[in-house]
Amino acid sequence: MGTSEDYISKVLPRAGVNKRRELARLLHEISRRDHLTFEQILPLEKNLDFEKAKKILLQKRYPKNFGRVPLSSFYLPKMDNAVCAPADLSGAAFEPKNIFIDEGVKESKVARNALKLFPKATATVLDKKTAVGKSDYSQRAETLYITEEKYDFVKSCPCTAGAAGCGYNLVNLGFGCVYECAYCFLQQYANRHAIVLPANIDGFLAKIDLMKPAKGPFDRPRIGSGEFTDSLVFDHITGYSADIINFFRNRPHLDFEFKTKSVNINGILATPPAENIVVAWSVNTPYIIKTVEFLTPDLRQRLAAAKEIVKAGYRTAFHFDPVIIYDGWKADYRQTIEEIAAAVDPAKISWISVGTLRFNRELKKIIEARHCNADMLLEEFLLGFDGKMRYADWQRKEVYDFMLPLLHKYFPKAKVYLCMEKVQ
Repeated sequence: MGTSEDYISKVLPRAGVNKRRELARLLHEISRRDHLTFEQILPLEKNLDFEKAKKILLQKRYPKNFGRVPLSSFYLPKMDNAVCAPADLSGAAFEPKNIFIDEGVKESKVARNALKLFPKATATVLDKKTAVGKSDYSQRAETLYITEEKYDFVKSCPCTAGAAGCGYNLVNLGFGCVYECAYCFLQQYANRHAIVLPANIDGFLAKIDLMKPAKGPFDRPRIGSGEFTDSLVFDHITGYSADIINFFRNRPHLDFEFKTKSVNINGILATPPAENIVVAWSVNTPYIIKTVEFLTPDLRQRLAAAKEIVKAGYRTAFHFDPVIIYDGWKADYRQTIEEIAAAVDPAKISWISVGTLRFNRELKKIIEARHCNADMLLEEFLLGFDGKMRYADWQRKEVYDFMLPLLHKYFPKAKVYLCMEKVQ
């Protein structure tokens, strides 16, 4: 039936380029969501002009929010119909073809482990920083870069402007991930198209005693990994979980959190527990895990791992982030909360965060290219208080009004807090 741009050019041949772009975007998204032809959505009319056409399409595309929010809230980027580079969802095991190693860490534990685990990979020692990997995020798993980090060790969580701070402190123990979560910001943010693992763990830990970590709303500062990679998915290569646990057991004034979706917990189970170590899982409904969080362990696998961790003497935590709205979301999230309470002793859960889906506007087109059938984008996302794409204020409030009472009911001893939400 042609593209939405072709149809708009036929309906409004005199409209300017930018006007046609906006209308084509609206028409395309309505057609995808409602399974209607362009003619059914915007029939040919003799006196149709741009303003009338845009109003019709906005009302149809944003029925929940049109008239409730400023027109500037609607983000209508140009359609890239020719750009489609689907992510690899085959689920092949991580088996890099190339391993690059910085000269200063060529004898490190991480380098030795990698060379042993991936004997077929071509290994190269680098005497200086250089570009590694193909210029394609989807090819990142082909290259493993073992670095000697000298600068970017620990920093405060980069909370979005205007959002309430959680007081989190980040240790950047890696960059890149083998999972394919459709919403992941790394698709846009990655500047090295490789899995990057720093080998000098001692350098990171040495900085901990020198920093003045933020505490936020908690009794003591929280430090954790998991911002730019999954905390545990590469632990069989780095072996860092044991180093971290043994370091922090002697610093009871600090909490350390491993934040993960993986079930790669053998390194932790092999290490005697410490009271201030929290192994936390990002969780979602089975529907979202299946249709959005590609290649990740399912909910039952994550909860089984959490149960093992608690049995071994560790504390755990959970992150409902992002909560994604879809038909039936309330029943599904209620069921997920109940499954957590049934699987894990609530008294062993230290904290639970809740945050709704949000993303930089530039990421929208990347998601459309890499996850062409991502229905989550067909919900009504608006430019929010921080310039990110978000659900409307009233929709986010509905999520929190539903989720928070349930979490307090099932987990009365856990600290429940909102993530990346605006200051009230």
